[in-house]
Amino acid sequence: MSHTQPLLVIAAGGTGGHMFPAQALAEAVLRKGWRVKLSTDARGARYTGGFPHMVEVEEVNSATFSRGGPLAKLMVPFKILGGVLSMAMRLRRDRPAAVVGFGGYPSIPAIGAAWMLGLPRMIHEQNGVLGRVNKRFATRVNYVACGTWPTDVPEDGVAIHTGNPVRGEVLKRAGAGYIAPGDYPMSILVMGGSQGAHALSANVPPAIASLPGHLLRHISVSHQAREEDHDDVVSYYAEHGIRADVQPFFDDIPRRMSEAQLVISRAGASSVADISVIGRPSILIPYPYATEDHQTANARGLVDAQAAILIPESKLDAATLSAQIANVLEHPDGAVQMARAALSTGIPDATDRLVALIDELTGQNT
Repeated sequence: MSHTQPLLVIAAGGTGGHMFPAQALAEAVLRKGWRVKLSTDARGARYTGGFPHMVEVEEVNSATFSRGGPLAKLMVPFKILGGVLSMAMRLRRDRPAAVVGFGGYPSIPAIGAAWMLGLPRMIHEQNGVLGRVNKRFATRVNYVACGTWPTDVPEDGVAIHTGNPVRGEVLKRAGAGYIAPGDYPMSILVMGGSQGAHALSANVPPAIASLPGHLLRHISVSHQAREEDHDDVVSYYAEHGIRADVQPFFDDIPRRMSEAQLVISRAGASSVADISVIGRPSILIPYPYATEDHQTANARGLVDAQAAILIPESKLDAATLSAQIANVLEHPDGAVQMARAALSTGIPDATDRLVALIDELTGQNT
């Protein structure tokens, strides 16, 4: 790739919630003939396997206030400043056309340096509540692209609703035909998100096991469970004769979701985006310890559209969950309505909207 092509620096870190939309943007910008550099940390680097190989990945040391003892916390501002200054030197060398941050501590050096150097810059917030890092930068960037609407953005910030970008594999299945529940094989997809969902692993298997026999005999389950819950979940399904594929991480979620009659999930922003773009009925159990309860905010669009059933974790038990699963699977017409309603909330062109904002930032569309 020649260095005459414009360069986009994408900064993201930590979790799939930040990395999946970053990947979607990288794919789209490369198709435009741009070069892409990704700035992330060791945790984020675990998600880079899905990124196109043309993306240059740079690992940064991100300091976080949430871990470590008093001395470590005292050093954090200096580490952050050091990270910003060394990134500023890199950006002066690389001269990117724009810098886009997707949140998480690893995005601080790139967005901080872009602000110092006056480079075109924006952040994308996946959740209905600004994350800590994005809140800091909301008034120091040209645009705040919002994945969930409405998102509470400071008055001086320029908020634009783009939706949450979904990966190419999800887009391929956008609006995939939904097979309503019936008297034939049915599948349930259970997703815990990267924050681990012990509550789902504890409650979903007994909820499924207590379904009426006429439903249970047709059901197979794809269950994403944390490593520490894996063996318990596997043996519970096996003891109750339920066909189940249990793994810590599915790399083919889009396929499994498009084949599912029902999705049971946390309400992480990327999960909600996938569910709405593919269009599936869901039962959402927000992660209760998410900052400012942002997962409940993420779920609102699907719940208000009557595409999803919301169960707060404080109200979650096997009996309640079982009744709601039966509710969906025993009413095929209602399930079809839920699938259609989910689609109505989806923004499949979220990535294009982000690219259009980048064009605006860099004057490419003039």
